[in-house]
Amino acid sequence: MSISVLFTPTGASRNQYDESIRRLRDGGQFPPDGMEYHVAFGKDDSFRVLEVWENQEKADVFAQRLMPLLQDIGIVTGKPDIAPVINVEHS
Repeated sequence: MSISVLFTPTGASRNQYDESIRRLRDGGQFPPDGMEYHVAFGKDDSFRVLEVWENQEKADVFAQRLMPLLQDIGIVTGKPDIAPVINVEHS
């Protein structure tokens, strides 16, 4: 079952987000296996990331690589809000 993962980092900036994506892409780690969607949105003072994953296991594997990188950049993610995906619509 797909899951949604919503991150609401504390004090993260757009520059820090861009740096994290750059490092992941440069390392061949983005997009990771099992990630169905990745959406970053908001302003610097309320920046968020929403991801949809095939399952919790694949999200956990990626988190083991991601969290040290975010810590190095200075992004404090806090505890993500994780919930089952009920429906996805897009055009």
